[in-house]
Amino acid sequence: MRTLIGKNAFVTGTSQGIGYSIAKGLIEAGCNICMHYFHSDEEILKLKKIAEGNNQTAIVLKADLTNEQNVKDCIKSGVDFMGSFDILVNNSGSLVKRSFVGDIDLGYWKTLIDINLTTMMLATREILPYMNVETGSSIVNISSLAGRTGGHPGSLVYSTCKGAVLTWSRSLAKELASKNIRVNAVAPGFIEGTNFHKVHTTRESALKTIASIPLGWSGNPEDVARAVVFLASEYDGFITGETIDINGGVYCA
Repeated sequence: MRTLIGKNAFVTGTSQGIGYSIAKGLIEAGCNICMHYFHSDEEILKLKKIAEGNNQTAIVLKADLTNEQNVKDCIKSGVDFMGSFDILVNNSGSLVKRSFVGDIDLGYWKTLIDINLTTMMLATREILPYMNVETGSSIVNISSLAGRTGGHPGSLVYSTCKGAVLTWSRSLAKELASKNIRVNAVAPGFIEGTNFHKVHTTRESALKTIASIPLGWSGNPEDVARAVVFLASEYDGFITGETIDINGGVYCA
């Protein structure tokens, strides 16, 4: 794995869970970092202090990434602070609620597309002119096992969006290859320790899911962060357009 010391990273949705662990992992790997959040900055302000204590630069930025002007302002603040970027991690996304096909209204449909896809598109589009093409850059998009398998009942729209993240990543990898920017995805399976499952998964359902995992246990946010840090380090490597599946053997590509 190539060194990340001195590399500049921008990570979306870092308040908790997977996004928080990704930000922490990149800091531990030596990155300077812009940490985006929407709901709470309490935990990531602690990460900011850790980074600064290691003589790494860090900034915490709030924005509604479904709002185009908010994204432009957020990225501009990051660029004004960092200058350029070597790494972009598109982590923002949410199920919002479980809804079956007969109950899906247009507002819910558009909301999930905005949260899971529009945020990624806008952040990527706006930061692209500031990605380091001389020594190479890396974009990592967070998908889900649901994007591979269709997810559990009630996650139809979310699963559709996460499947689209995988297609977006493959297509973008081809589009940006000539610019020396590599694009990959990570698809986590059942990851405990996140608000996603605290809000949307009952303990009974969680235990049933864990019992179906070949390894016999659930994942944690650090499992995902390690894979993201690896892909981030492939800024001048030969890996692009790929997906790392982190699910304990449920889905084997």
